[in-house]
Amino acid sequence: MSRTYFVYILANTSRELYVGVTGNLARRVSQHRTAQSPDAYTAKHDTLHLVYCETTEDVLAAIQREKQIKGWTRRRKLDLIEEMNPDWKDFAEGW
Repeated sequence: MSRTYFVYILANTSRELYVGVTGNLARRVSQHRTAQSPDAYTAKHDTLHLVYCETTEDVLAAIQREKQIKGWTRRRKLDLIEEMNPDWKDFAEGW
């Protein structure tokens, strides 16, 4: 049985970004939003809006993709988000 892994980007209203990877997107977004780690970047910067997500069944590919995106310039990350989500909608709104 295959699993799905998610590479995701969270943003705040100032469009600060956080890139992550997880095997359970709903749970991970919930963890960010409830500030389970108050000292974490997402809690301190209020980066709680899910603005980008991609999937793979290969955990190593997901980890590599996360690292790749983290290494990009801010402009390239913004372009990636706006290609999929030009209105910067929160895909997890209402979860």
